[in-house]
Amino acid sequence: MARVRLSVAERREELLRAAVAQIEARGVTAVRVADVAASLGVSNALVLYHFETKEKLVAAAFAHAADADLSRLRRILGRRTSALRRLRAAVRWYAPTGKAKGWRLWIEGWASSLRDPALRVVARDLDQQWKAAMTAVIAEGTAAGEFHCSDPASAAWRLTALLDGLAVQMTAYGGTLTRAAMLAWTDEALARELDLERGALTRQTP
Repeated sequence: MARVRLSVAERREELLRAAVAQIEARGVTAVRVADVAASLGVSNALVLYHFETKEKLVAAAFAHAADADLSRLRRILGRRTSALRRLRAAVRWYAPTGKAKGWRLWIEGWASSLRDPALRVVARDLDQQWKAAMTAVIAEGTAAGEFHCSDPASAAWRLTALLDGLAVQMTAYGGTLTRAAMLAWTDEALARELDLERGALTRQTP
């Protein structure tokens, strides 16, 4: 049966999805262009035509996967409700026991970026976008008088550092903590950063 002819954009999307799947299965270091090509039944040359090198393919695949989580984050933070509700929903969704996908891929990306400058640029940009989105909503809530935070950017950094650290632990040593304990820690951290009692996170807010 002949393959359906895809547009350039559709082909790149197909290749990126396949690359993400192969990276998740094999790891960044072990994955080869040939693995991506074989999974789709296409030639190595086709993959390299679109991405030139394995390094560029990996960087693009990482960005592709992370963009999906960033888009979801922005939808949560853009809801028509209080800043406090949005922040709590975002933190609990992004926590390693939440519903955010791709923690294994993020960790693979961090490790490989130590040796891959192109991937390091992509990872740093995506990380900064996450922090910027959190900072903006913390600043919004402070301005509206919902809570108090004298330095929204620093608060966003600390929250991100906590989530990243927990993700590494939970991904590497799964089952060591319950979901309830992990989410309790994230609530405690959020309340501390916003100068609130923990109970305020679950009360009705305007």
